[in-house]
Amino acid sequence: MQLSIKKSASTLVMIVIGLFFLFPFFWMISASLKQETDVFNFPIEWIPKHWNAVQNYTQVWVETPFAQYYGNSILVSVITTALSVLVSCLAAYGFTKVQFKGREAIFLILLVVYMIPHQAILVPQFIIYRMLGLYDTLTGLILLNSFSVLGTFLLRQAFLSINNEFMESARMDGAGHVRIFTSVMLPLVRPMVATYAILRFIWTWNDYQNPLIFLNSKHLFTLQLGIQSFGNENGQFYSLVMAGAVSAILPLLVVFVLGQKHVIEGISAGGVKG
Repeated sequence: MQLSIKKSASTLVMIVIGLFFLFPFFWMISASLKQETDVFNFPIEWIPKHWNAVQNYTQVWVETPFAQYYGNSILVSVITTALSVLVSCLAAYGFTKVQFKGREAIFLILLVVYMIPHQAILVPQFIIYRMLGLYDTLTGLILLNSFSVLGTFLLRQAFLSINNEFMESARMDGAGHVRIFTSVMLPLVRPMVATYAILRFIWTWNDYQNPLIFLNSKHLFTLQLGIQSFGNENGQFYSLVMAGAVSAILPLLVVFVLGQKHVIEGISAGGVKG
């Protein structure tokens, strides 16, 4: 009985804390449905007295290049995620299952590079991108996040948990590294690969700094820059900005709902020794 009461109390506390963290999200949705004059009314009107949802969302999607910003974000996020997962998987496999001289030293250098703050290398990156003609292009923006030390580290840990006997068995059947990687290793680390892919997509979708620095043409803007310029150009109409923010968060919710099972599996697999 005591255990049941404690469990119910802890569940209630977690629900209250969860709702507390969801308040900004609820306010964002509420503000996107209001007239501009009602957005900052106090006390907060969670249910609008004067609905303006159709006008707000119509103005965002029809009267601005919001759809183009949306398409740019989807393109950059999807391609970046695919490239980053592929490169990280190949690197992780090489650092764990392929024997070559200096393997540990090279991986240590990668970890040292990861310790350098990204802001510290922005100027050299900017100069190199200008020299290579990648500045103000979606290709350059995609390449910026396609090579991840963190992704390599996470997936390396997953590959380390796989017994080498699987490789030996595949070699006895005449399989090479390509066959072993695609048919044996990748299926065994699928939960961690899915976890990293979801995280990489979310990080890229929410990225503001790189598009701000490496994009200049308005037609190439991603959602983060598009919403910012949209707000500025319209005199900070927060009802419209919130309508854009609600629209921008929908793909993240879809990705989370579809991938939460894999994330839980990846976390569970990462917490098991042996």
